[in-house]
Amino acid sequence: MTEDDLRALGVHPLTVDMPFAQAGGSTNAYLIELERGLLLFDTGVATPAAEAALADGLARAGRRLEELTRIVLSHGHVDHYGAARGIVERVGRPIPVSVHAADADKVAESGWRWKEHKVHYGAYLGRLGVPRELATAALERIGMTFALGKRVPRVQPLAEGEVIRARHLELEVLHLPGHTPGCIGLHDRRSGLFLAGDQLLEKVTPNPVIELTLEGTGGHFKPLAAYLQSVERMRALEVSVVLPGHGPPFAGHRDVIDGLLRLHRERQERIRQHLAAGPLTGFELTRLLFPEVELDELFLAVSESIAHLEVLEASGAVRRRAGDHGPRFYLS
Repeated sequence: MTEDDLRALGVHPLTVDMPFAQAGGSTNAYLIELERGLLLFDTGVATPAAEAALADGLARAGRRLEELTRIVLSHGHVDHYGAARGIVERVGRPIPVSVHAADADKVAESGWRWKEHKVHYGAYLGRLGVPRELATAALERIGMTFALGKRVPRVQPLAEGEVIRARHLELEVLHLPGHTPGCIGLHDRRSGLFLAGDQLLEKVTPNPVIELTLEGTGGHFKPLAAYLQSVERMRALEVSVVLPGHGPPFAGHRDVIDGLLRLHRERQERIRQHLAAGPLTGFELTRLLFPEVELDELFLAVSESIAHLEVLEASGAVRRRAGDHGPRFYLS
């Protein structure tokens, strides 16, 4: 499907440059024509580049910022919600900002704050064997990214099965947890258009990110296990083109899913091979899986390792034993 085809459906892609590499490249946002007004699906971050991308997209569509009537967010990561508040302020009147309830605390002004929460992440990483100095430095890098967006005063919850009626599309909201607990996609059954956010990327496996409760406990949400269930739901969709959160549109979503699942199986086989040599902490395994990981990517690498261990635990292939300094993982 070409950009002209998308325009005929009232969809106008925007590409927003990202100032940090771990986002996976430029973020995609999408202007969608409604019967009255415009919807923006994701926003990018609050930078001059994001403002310029929105202005350019509006100009190419022959529309004005004042026509924006709704913002819908695929999930609660700053590279997807960061510019939302500034956009609403520039519109000059209240417009709803919608996100799934499971990610609302990441986006709403009243939600949790990283500076208060990072102590829990530091303690959690310490229990996985990450040295304190390294954990502190990695979490400081994460904290810097939150400066790229402002929380919005209020969010409107998105519901599974809700239908957003656009000028040429009927976009069904699909709750697809994995990358975050509140990831959603939008699917138009008639055209086969699927706005996937970060849940389905053509050349990158979405990061299964560690999620802690406000009390600092983990394990309540198992991102990779949830993602694998969501993948099966995505596979069943009839899709002509995927509009992803990063990278160009692509077809053949089932082939992409098969490739992602193959990579996950290969990684889990490598984990079994490493554990065959003896028990490991989460951090020791991370170092074996990602020996050249940079500081900016360390948290994501640890998240990936733990997510795979959780899947292997659920299958009975791996077990953990508590130790004085945190759990160690063994082959069953």
